[in-house]
Amino acid sequence: MYPVTEARPVSYSKTTITELMIPSYANFGGKIHGGILLSLMDKVAYACASKHAGNYCVTVSVDEVNFLQAVEVGDLVSLKASVNYVGNTSLMVGIRVEAENIKSGTCKHTNTSYVTMVAKGEEHQTVKVPELILSTNEEVRRFMDAVQRKKIKQDYYKNMQSAKKAFEQEEVFDLLREERCRLELLG
Repeated sequence: MYPVTEARPVSYSKTTITELMIPSYANFGGKIHGGILLSLMDKVAYACASKHAGNYCVTVSVDEVNFLQAVEVGDLVSLKASVNYVGNTSLMVGIRVEAENIKSGTCKHTNTSYVTMVAKGEEHQTVKVPELILSTNEEVRRFMDAVQRKKIKQDYYKNMQSAKKAFEQEEVFDLLREERCRLELLG
């Protein structure tokens, strides 16, 4: 056990949750509903982040979710989470989802996701999280990927704010002519 203020290795908070996919989780197409998987991803991200932080953590954003393959009823789904990055009060958790067909023994990578969490104290204020000890080249790569993902996200929001301020109706109408939409403005 590490004191709350002491740096912790990535391995300290690695978390895996495994759950059987039951018929009530299926969508109209007979596959496991994406919302079920998102809920499980949020759960494993919370467990992983809270263990590292030593505090309650809340989801700030789900930066990326890739649904690579369908998950079937009867599959055993394992969600593997690790802290990839820490800031002052935030943590970025990487999640890999794998589905195992227990009859055939085949296993497939079905989802990847990155969730940003923030640590909260007793009074629901943000609290500083312990530093992350990187012990392998893979952990260094994931940390740097997260730094890059954070920068891209910041740049994206800056660009969107600039685009809102620079809105020129005629220019937008020209761009929309190339899209699959029809303008029927009421006012």
